[in-house]
This record gives sequence, C-alpha cells and structure tokens, in this order.
Amino acid sequence: MTTLRPPFTLETAIAKVRAAEDAWNSRDPQRVSLAYSEDSEWRNRDQFIHGRERIREFLTGKWEKELDYRLTKKLWSFTDNRIAVRFQYEYHNAEVQWFRAYGNELWEFDKEGLMRRREASINDVAIEEEQRKFHWPAPGPRPKDDADIPDVA
Repeated sequence: MTTLRPPFTLETAIAKVRAAEDAWNSRDPQRVSLAYSEDSEWRNRDQFIHGRERIREFLTGKWEKELDYRLTKKLWSFTDNRIAVRFQYEYHNAEVQWFRAYGNELWEFDKEGLMRRREASINDVAIEEEQRKFHWPAPGPRPKDDADIPDVA
C-alpha cells in the first residue's frame, strides 16, 4: 500500500482516515502499528504511550478485552500534516456486555506519512445488543456501501 503523505488534500485526508479504519478493523496490532512512527507519541484516554512497540502491546491488550470490535471513522478536518477525526466503535467484554465508544482523535504526521502523534478522547456507553449499529463480519473492513457516522445524531 502506498503511504498517503502530507500535505493532505480533501481526497487524501479521506483516504488516510479510511485506511486507518480498515487497519484497526483488522484487529492486527502489527499491521496497525506500522502506520505510526517508531517514536510516535499517544494519549489514549488516560494513558500515555511512546513508541511503536508499546503501541503494539497496547493494541494486543485492547483487543483481548474488547471483543467483536467494529469501528467507523469520519474525517472532521485537516491541514497540511494534521487530521482530526470522530469515530464510534462497538465491542463487548467477556461478560457479553456491549458498549459503544464515542471519540475524537487528533493526528499529526511526519513527512513520510507516518503518524508521529495521536491524541484520543473516548467515552464508552453501555448498550444492549439490539442497540448495536455495526454488524459487518469481523475482523474485517466496514463494507464500502455501509454508511459511516451520520452527520446528525
């Protein structure tokens, strides 16, 4: 896959967001980690993570606890080397309690198109299984014809 590099246009920013969504929906920590620079800095909720290896470790633990994970992301805004997204994902825990997580991410990229900084603010809401919105086969990408996050709640 060709790395989408800054400066971003509307088209390349949208493609970067979709590529990130598809990678995360694979639930493959190795694949996902390759989008980040070796010295990438993360703030994920209340955790601060530094470096690609720690990102892999974090993601491995995340997907051991967040089962049947499905994510959708939507471009919020962008500049030359930064992208802001909003996202929602659903998962259940070992007790089969479902959750929908709502969040925003701020991304900053190096000149090679690797993310060198990610700041994520995320809130989880317990939902009933019948309230789920995301039903595509997982792991795997959201189908191209599946609507992403609606502009209105």
